[in-house]
Amino acid sequence: MKAMILAAGRGERMRPLTDYCPKPLLEVGGKPLLAYHLEALGAEGIREVVINVSHLGEQIVDWVGDGSRWGLQVAFSREFEPLETAGGLLHAAGLLGEEPFLVLNGDVWTDYPLSRLTARSLPADTLAHLVMITNPAQHRGGDFALDSEGHLQRASKQTPSYTYAGLGIYRMALLANAMPGKQALRPFLDAAIDAGQLSGELYEGAWEDVGTPERLAALDQRLRTAAAIRTE
Repeated sequence: MKAMILAAGRGERMRPLTDYCPKPLLEVGGKPLLAYHLEALGAEGIREVVINVSHLGEQIVDWVGDGSRWGLQVAFSREFEPLETAGGLLHAAGLLGEEPFLVLNGDVWTDYPLSRLTARSLPADTLAHLVMITNPAQHRGGDFALDSEGHLQRASKQTPSYTYAGLGIYRMALLANAMPGKQALRPFLDAAIDAGQLSGELYEGAWEDVGTPERLAALDQRLRTAAAIRTE
């Protein structure tokens, strides 16, 4: 199974930090956010990884190199401007192929065990399987509802909602009707929900969307404190 890490965004809410450093290379716990994903993918036995880059993208290319230090083969999908998630996936289609692949947002940190995704057999009629989390303080409204059979539904006032964790398995067929260019993923996910072709699971472990300098600093402190406790 291949994996794609989404790393092309500008990180506007992280400015001024991201004026000079791409968001996935911001450090928490003594190493870049991107390192945690690469380490987890290598440990899980994933060998082929695609990273899309745009804003300050050559910094990411230079830092990652060929991926061999994590046991990976890394290819880069360069975007002249950030194409958003659907546009970025479609732009990288030639590198990803037709088989289901992992997708990881480059600006999240989590201890989610990737084995839960790599061990999953995605049914032929399912276009994507998304990891959901309990709504964090910065996103109380959530994204989707999750029924008892593991199907994702549109959120409503009548059902509990959850937040997409930026982790999942996708088929490129999800974007079968997409045209090249900048475009968001949500309309394609909603269409898959309406067709009964989107599944999900709830993860209740550690997760953080590093969306502001304050959240970055808080996560950095937590990881450093945890590391100090482990070495005592």
